[in-house]
Amino acid sequence: MTYTLPRGTKDILPDEMPYWHLIESASRAIFSRYNCKEIRTPVFELTDVFERGIGDGTDIVEKEMYTFVDKGDRRLTLRPEGTAPIVRSYIQHHLYNQSALMKLYYCGPMFRYERPQSGRYRQFHQIGLECLGSPHPSVDAEVISLGVNLFDDIGISGLSVKLNSVGCPVCRPVIIERLRQFIGHNVPHLCGDCQRRFQTHPLRILDCKNDTCRTYLAGAPDIRESLCHECVDHFAVVCDHLDHMGIVFQLDPTLVRGLDYYSRTTFEIVSDQLGAQNALCGGGRYDGLVQSMGGPPIPAVGFAFGVERAVMILKEFSDVLPRQLPLLYVAPIGVDYHAKCVLLCDALRRHGFRSELDCTRHDLKPHLKAADRLGATAVLIIGESESKAGVVAVKWMGSREQVTIPSDQVVAYLQAHEAMQC
Repeated sequence: MTYTLPRGTKDILPDEMPYWHLIESASRAIFSRYNCKEIRTPVFELTDVFERGIGDGTDIVEKEMYTFVDKGDRRLTLRPEGTAPIVRSYIQHHLYNQSALMKLYYCGPMFRYERPQSGRYRQFHQIGLECLGSPHPSVDAEVISLGVNLFDDIGISGLSVKLNSVGCPVCRPVIIERLRQFIGHNVPHLCGDCQRRFQTHPLRILDCKNDTCRTYLAGAPDIRESLCHECVDHFAVVCDHLDHMGIVFQLDPTLVRGLDYYSRTTFEIVSDQLGAQNALCGGGRYDGLVQSMGGPPIPAVGFAFGVERAVMILKEFSDVLPRQLPLLYVAPIGVDYHAKCVLLCDALRRHGFRSELDCTRHDLKPHLKAADRLGATAVLIIGESESKAGVVAVKWMGSREQVTIPSDQVVAYLQAHEAMQC
């Protein structure tokens, strides 16, 4: 029997890993510059963490979660997103007592049962940031700038921000009532999900991607016209900070995101390289989530992006990849010289060189062919004559030049050569 992957999953093969390493290392570097700390939570949680955190009427909770009952009769769920588990950890470990402002980032697999398509899988990976503790709009702008700078560092260009405010508990009822009045008699023409949302979560209708629903939503009232004074002032300061930082943004009155916990600022970072499906990541403020999950009334803002989609974009639109160390191929010419080649290869690795050793070939020609297939920069040869003379022959694969170096000077020679190439 031949086994294959479960639908909606993928193997990340070695040829693709440099893109993952680039994204992960660039993310960690910029999180460090913004004084963020990494946090890791389990891949499964009590189901109630997500039902309460995400909202029990959301598509994620109703349709997409992988939920099971364990041997202790507990309902557990593979995490479909990263915010709710981090808030649970933040509360459980009283992290709010450690610092007034806590910036936590994460990277790991998430699980949602949804229809697989290009760049979207049932097991996928997210990188995200949760900034907990400050209600100030400057933090919203800081989080947005971090996201823009992150994608710029990765090598994705043409970046801008879609921006909106979805209000707070004070003005949200007014926003919802105006939207209900606008949609009103057109409810029967909407998709089944939006008909249900009209009764439970009307704002989420604005997030529907159904073409028919989008048609009936044309001309919907601008949420910002119903914001309270505090929300208007908050949003104005966010926009002002982004302007001063030179971050391009467009106001989008339909941008509400698909989760219940958002309040005030919502945003997406987009790229003009990507056509209609141009969103790279999304996020926003969620000032009520910590308290709704049993913690103190602590405001927060964050974002997340899918690594698979970022990899797909890099492969299609960018040739930026981290420079790999040159590969050195160590070639013993005969069984009697295996030990010396093992020691040489070990010395190279200890000094930071990437090297490969093959003791299955005994003639130079097969070694050179193997080194060429591996993309080796140089072949280091030890045979009978080299062993007797106490030297190593170094053959540079590009120029085909060959030099002889005393065995105890090989590392220094290669270090000097590497320094000249940098």
